[in-house]
Amino acid sequence: MLTATLSPNTELRSLEPWQSEEFAQHMGRALEHIRPWVGSSFIPNDVDGARATLTRYAESAAIDGDRIFGIWSRGRLVGGVMFVEFNAAAGTCEIGCWLEPGAEGHGYITSACRELLRWAFEVRGLHRAEWRCRADNTRSSAVAARLGMTLEGVLREAWLNSGVFHDMQVWSLLAKEWPGAKRSV
Repeated sequence: MLTATLSPNTELRSLEPWQSEEFAQHMGRALEHIRPWVGSSFIPNDVDGARATLTRYAESAAIDGDRIFGIWSRGRLVGGVMFVEFNAAAGTCEIGCWLEPGAEGHGYITSACRELLRWAFEVRGLHRAEWRCRADNTRSSAVAARLGMTLEGVLREAWLNSGVFHDMQVWSLLAKEWPGAKRSV
């Protein structure tokens, strides 16, 4: 299990179905802030929706697939990171994130994503990690750049959100670019 201390008062750990109420409350605080940047299937409307989202990730993690983690600052859930896709057999993953507005500017996302990359490359031996974001999401692009990722290109009008097609950037990082990654023979 991946858990990490991100700062003296901030930790990263799995988000699980038993935390549905806390997740729903957090999403209520984060909703309007993240709505333009995340898919509608990720946003729960209530505790039942939160439970369904967390259950979907728990079931996927149980078969070595996608995973979701929360970021707690001073005991309060303020955001999270996830393996949007995790395919150990193919050696690839995609990382995603979200944060409520009051938690921005503390480096939580960059630190948490570094932990996901460390685990993917050093523990699991994956070959490639991706980051996809709307091309106009400058904060998300800045995180990818801070993580040492390379912008591979832009998928034109590849993501539909609220009836509008948006361009999507694709960033990547290879294991050989990550210090300490397991090396395939």
